[in-house]
Amino acid sequence: MELRWRGKAGTFAGMALFEIKTEIPFTAAEAADNTLLEHGLENWSVLEDVIVQRAWLVGMFADESEATQAWATVTPLLVDAGVAIVGEPVRRSLGDADWRDSYKAHFHAWQFGRLHWVPVWERATFSLPPGDAVLWLDPGMAFGTGNHETTRLCVERLVTLAAERQRAGVEIANQRVIDAGCGSGILALSAALLGYRDVAGFDNDLEAVRVSEENAALNGLEGNVQFRLGDLVTGFADGPGDVVFANILANVLIQYARELTAAVAPGGTLILSGILAVEVAQVQAAFAAVVPAWRQESCVMGEWSDVLLVRP
Repeated sequence: MELRWRGKAGTFAGMALFEIKTEIPFTAAEAADNTLLEHGLENWSVLEDVIVQRAWLVGMFADESEATQAWATVTPLLVDAGVAIVGEPVRRSLGDADWRDSYKAHFHAWQFGRLHWVPVWERATFSLPPGDAVLWLDPGMAFGTGNHETTRLCVERLVTLAAERQRAGVEIANQRVIDAGCGSGILALSAALLGYRDVAGFDNDLEAVRVSEENAALNGLEGNVQFRLGDLVTGFADGPGDVVFANILANVLIQYARELTAAVAPGGTLILSGILAVEVAQVQAAFAAVVPAWRQESCVMGEWSDVLLVRP
């Protein structure tokens, strides 16, 4: 069975969980995922079996009460989006081991350039090629594992940018990287592995900061990256970055276009993600209105896109 997760699962570490799972039409998977994204419903994901053409809406919650309330919230939103519910939802309690094991089937090692992102349970068997670097990931303790297209777009940009700057003789160890809305810290930690030494990440969710620090410890990077609580106004208080990431949502990126561009040092790069491909022109236009002299480019992966901007 070939499975694909859409969306970003929430953070649940070391706890029992309550799951709600219901089938939806395979053709409605994209509409369902867009609905979750538009309303910021991060505890829900869409699971697709592309071989047998079936799809499910899956929600993970701390307890049954929270799950019931979330179901009452998401149902009318799906109906408004034209997404039908096929049958009654299946509800069940999951122990922490059940949660972790369920995700092991769907997250696998992947690579771009010399950087590898590998599930921690493959640590004993994974062989790292000479000169490469690895970031160990545990989906039981993360907002994301790097598998989602929005994150992949960012890390591919990061790896490419680091290689280009090193070929040009730029000492990236002296450059500052800022991960705005760090989530699980994957982008910031990847930057540290590539050789950046001045790396910071912030998020407006204290749990995200805690998870980022746990992932740093998992990879022996405690103290190499500074994670803290902050938003798109307060998070840049320590000054601009040579590389700034913002993997958030298109409407938020547009709203904070001035703050994000002001956070980029001269000659620096701003990498935006979390943008549906159908929204990329709108995002590009919004940023062009704020910084018309900056060079822009974008890349599409599946139904998602990024926007890269370079400050003169």
